[in-house]
Amino acid sequence: MTSSTTKNRPSSRVRIKREHHRGSYSADDRNRILDSTFLCHVGYCVHKQPFVIPTSHWREGDTLYWHGSSKSSMIKALSTGEREACVTVSHLDGLVLARSGFNTSVNYRSAICMGRPELITDKDEVIRQFELFFNRLAPGRWDTLRPMADQELKATGMLKMDIVDFAVKERAGGPSDSVEADHDIWAGHIPITTEIGTEVTATDSKRADLNHEVMHYSF
Repeated sequence: MTSSTTKNRPSSRVRIKREHHRGSYSADDRNRILDSTFLCHVGYCVHKQPFVIPTSHWREGDTLYWHGSSKSSMIKALSTGEREACVTVSHLDGLVLARSGFNTSVNYRSAICMGRPELITDKDEVIRQFELFFNRLAPGRWDTLRPMADQELKATGMLKMDIVDFAVKERAGGPSDSVEADHDIWAGHIPITTEIGTEVTATDSKRADLNHEVMHYSF
């Protein structure tokens, strides 16, 4: 993992101690992982009770965004800007089958980001961010959608979180137990990939075609 943008001294809460050679504090590495999927997990505490909520996310610069029902417990808990959150994005890339249970592992990419989310209250900014998000799902699609109604905007809460601390950790390749090569069982790794399937047209859709040229995802 290389990058031209690196944090020299990560804070103690994100500093990687075990297998630290797999870690990175590079914003480029962080952004590569954040931008490679739509699913994150948002962790936060309310009255010492931890919650971890899966949701869709997107990024602009050093700021993460996600949305949900304005009445949801997550939006309510994080809308004041007083609570910290930990947003995690991870990929499972493979099974690493070693010759011992101790050395058996998985290949993965992960990024954790910490900060204080706050609610976006400016309507124009909410709409601008929705445009960024929906065009990530399917580039160019936002301009073809029905405009959002005021009631829909009212029912939606959108959070933004400036990334204050972050860390990246990745593993790739086969098992690291070559000293046990004489143990006569198969060893290696099995890649796991996520693929975009063939679209299924809604039964009541007026259009049967989808512009495949705009559907470019890389997981």
